[in-house]
Amino acid sequence: MKCPFCGSTETEVVETRDSEDLDTIRRRRECQKCQKRFTTYERVENSSLIVIKKDGKREQFNRDKLKQGLLAACQKTAVSHDEIERIVTDLERELKTLDTVEVESKKIGQMIAGKLKKIDKVAYIRFASVFKRFVDVEDFEKEVKKLIK
Repeated sequence: MKCPFCGSTETEVVETRDSEDLDTIRRRRECQKCQKRFTTYERVENSSLIVIKKDGKREQFNRDKLKQGLLAACQKTAVSHDEIERIVTDLERELKTLDTVEVESKKIGQMIAGKLKKIDKVAYIRFASVFKRFVDVEDFEKEVKKLIK
């Protein structure tokens, strides 16, 4: 495993934990060169999910892309990196239980928004502003009013 800090390939696993769902293994690693620690996740690779975008194009489901969007929405909130990882893992598992391997991006957005709404309202609004394509302040205002009710 390559160290994300210095690029060295001399890393050592210092702790291994199964996730609650037993689908993922979390490993804490330490770089032997720079002594910094980082976390990796290991999971079984299953059949590919296809996302149908709003414009009709199809692309392979990319958990890292989804995770980056969540990280942006959750920046400077109380949502931890582990919670984000859990949200993505839970969503991926839910998608794989569907009867189809093709899922509309709208459905994925709705599923994520529902999870965020329960965890952190600010993160939810940030995610919704991109997912629902807010164009002006009134769109934000309408969504916040829905949250308050």
